[in-house]
Amino acid sequence: MNPISAILNNKKSKCALIPFITAGYPSLKKSVQALFTLDNQGADIIELGIPYSDALADGPIIQESSKVALEQGIYIDQVLNILEAVQFKLKAPIVIFTYYNPVLSRGVKRFIQEIVSSGAQGLLIPDLPVEETDYIISLCTYYKIELILFIAPTSSEKRIELILLKSPGCIYLVSSCGVTGLRKELNSEIKNLVNIIKYRTNKLVILGFGISNSVQANLVSKYNIDGIVIGSAFIKTISSSEHDDINDNLGSFCSKMKLSINS
Repeated sequence: MNPISAILNNKKSKCALIPFITAGYPSLKKSVQALFTLDNQGADIIELGIPYSDALADGPIIQESSKVALEQGIYIDQVLNILEAVQFKLKAPIVIFTYYNPVLSRGVKRFIQEIVSSGAQGLLIPDLPVEETDYIISLCTYYKIELILFIAPTSSEKRIELILLKSPGCIYLVSSCGVTGLRKELNSEIKNLVNIIKYRTNKLVILGFGISNSVQANLVSKYNIDGIVIGSAFIKTISSSEHDDINDNLGSFCSKMKLSINS
């Protein structure tokens, strides 16, 4: 079993908490501190996003965090530095979230070699066409990093079958159509889609996009899923904090979300 799937399968709690933060937001130093804070407050897995100027799957909160990070010169090299700073010091494995173009620009093999060498254990590429996954899957398998594929509520049955067939490990189920962001309500059909996926495969499922508060997190934790990804709400917590108490607020919010999905 691949590293991320192993964590999801062997977690002590009923559903894993997977916070997302943008690398370099609000600063390089604060990013490193945030990773330690999330790890100390119960995050099971942490998504670390590489800032990108054309982040089509991200909502306004995460886009703004990427803009701030990019303005500070945070690119792939700086993200690798962050990974190296926390390598072997965190309990929670890190999944890198990036888009396909930066991977291609860097060189697919070089990119994967570098993030693995720096300590990443998982990789998410939301705009990676499933038809182009074979080469990346083969590299990720060789370098022992898990490529996580996406299924959206709009995916056809044929496409879902293809993704399940190709997926080397866990599945990222998008909870709603559109971009990431805070939502008042979640797609009511998601629970049915989770059941369909679970019926068709024994692969683990994480759910993300739009989960913004403890009530929603508690609700979806009962959907027979294995992990919940929360991004915009964590970024909002960072952005609404004074610089001297970012990690206090982030830690409190992480602890609250952890409790909500396991109550």
